[in-house]
Amino acid sequence: MIDMKLMMMLLMWGSESQGRLLSIPTKPNPDDAPASARWLVSLNFWGVLNTISSDLGGAPFGNVVSYSDGLPNESTGIPYFYLTTLDPTARNALQDDKASFTVSEYPLGTCGRRDPMNPTCSKISLTGKLKLVDEKSKEAEFARNALFSKHPEMKDWPEDHNFQVFKLEIENIFLINWFGGPKPLTVEQYLHPKVNNVGLIL
Repeated sequence: MIDMKLMMMLLMWGSESQGRLLSIPTKPNPDDAPASARWLVSLNFWGVLNTISSDLGGAPFGNVVSYSDGLPNESTGIPYFYLTTLDPTARNALQDDKASFTVSEYPLGTCGRRDPMNPTCSKISLTGKLKLVDEKSKEAEFARNALFSKHPEMKDWPEDHNFQVFKLEIENIFLINWFGGPKPLTVEQYLHPKVNNVGLIL
């Protein structure tokens, strides 16, 4: 997780910046898979959420979605989404909760001139179950705060669209952050990375 004081120096959240990163914390060493994974998930704003389509005979359906895994000083590693059943993704999840979520380092601007498929331009796919969060729970309140801090316009999305908080319960992690194939990384290692003396995950 990222220390609040350090994060305030690096980021400006909210309407003035439209929730965009002003500076990127240093990319972790590729040998440290948990740190690389959490760095990638905590700093990104959007990714591709894949569900099993009930309208397409069980075919996979990918959708670009915004997300947050927590407030700047409360990163959890768990992606939260603000979805409506007017969109296929939420409808699919309510019928079959199997899902995967993929984000790339490329949108962060730290890959330079490298192609997004270059192994040194990190990418991660989190596979598991896409679950509706109880709207009256503390978790839902935390998730809404996290989502609205990173994506301010969400607060003004139409009430009659019945947006609800979903989360991905992670069961498997596929991380590429250097040459040599996917890095071994368990869910436990991902959710509980080591922290150094300035508050950055290692």
